[in-house]
Amino acid sequence: MERMKIKRNKRVLTGIVVSNKPDKTIVVRCERIIKHPLYKKFIRKRKKFMAHDPRNECGMGDKVQIIESRPISRRKRWRLLKILEKAE
Repeated sequence: MERMKIKRNKRVLTGIVVSNKPDKTIVVRCERIIKHPLYKKFIRKRKKFMAHDPRNECGMGDKVQIIESRPISRRKRWRLLKILEKAE
């Protein structure tokens, strides 16, 4: 019987680069807006992700897309997919 390779859907997030100090690594802040269940007020939730940037091409303030990947190091589970816009 033939074995089929199953490719699962990977999450893609958009965020702003807040740090590019480590070598081949960027820290991306992703923001989402949720509605409070009781008070109906909109709240901004932020989370930081460490992503692999093999060519060190991102700068602070760039808007980027990151994609889920296999573990690259202890805290890196994301890779740079593309740079949407460069910071001035």
